[in-house]
Amino acid sequence: MVCLVALVALLSAVWTPHDPEAVDIGQRLRPPAGAHLLGTDQFGRDIGSRLAVGASIALIVAVVSTAISLVLGVALGAAAGYAGGVTDEIIMRAMDGLLAFPALLLAIAVVAALGPGHWHATLAIGIVGIPIFARLTRGVGVALTAREFVTAARAHGAAPLYVLARHVLPNAMPPVITQASLNVGRAILAEAGLSYLGLGTQPPIPSWGKMLQEAQGFLSLAPWLAVMPGTAIALTVLAFNVLGDALRDLLDPRLG
Repeated sequence: MVCLVALVALLSAVWTPHDPEAVDIGQRLRPPAGAHLLGTDQFGRDIGSRLAVGASIALIVAVVSTAISLVLGVALGAAAGYAGGVTDEIIMRAMDGLLAFPALLLAIAVVAALGPGHWHATLAIGIVGIPIFARLTRGVGVALTAREFVTAARAHGAAPLYVLARHVLPNAMPPVITQASLNVGRAILAEAGLSYLGLGTQPPIPSWGKMLQEAQGFLSLAPWLAVMPGTAIALTVLAFNVLGDALRDLLDPRLG
């Protein structure tokens, strides 16, 4: 499923069955059939083509925001776990402050400050995810710092940055990679939520969340308007969650 969504997203950059932005009032609210396999919306736009382009937006936002969360979160968490003391307290209290806000509310606040748009939504979702990776990396880092191979490296006079980069971070990566896969699914949901509220991807660019918002007024007349993007979101998030579970089993030998 992950490969299928990625393939559809890549293909939509060069080809879609129909122009996802072309308005054809004569074809409005057509049920799934014929030339429009997934139906058309209230403006006669092909839902299948819009879902394909929406997949690319969802994956771009999710992957880039997860990369922001991972890089900054891992750096902060590793520094806190390895340095300890005052550094640990400062970093982790800052992370606790971010976690004190509900994730979606914090993302809304960031987007409201920066303005709507999928790149601003990407940054907002990335900021929201930093504490998750920071706390995870810090917990693993504290445990690794007490291990014999780290103590031996320190005893041989290895510099702190060398110990961190050579011994701590590589051994902290398995749970971080698993969390990253799970975070992609969470980011897809967050992007859909922000777009649903009008703060994420802006028209005329298709977005799964915006498609759900536009379908509200036609649920009884054309239920496929909501069913198609809702199913796409649900299946994609489920696929990334299952992928995360599989990566956890693969990367943690204690579960073998």
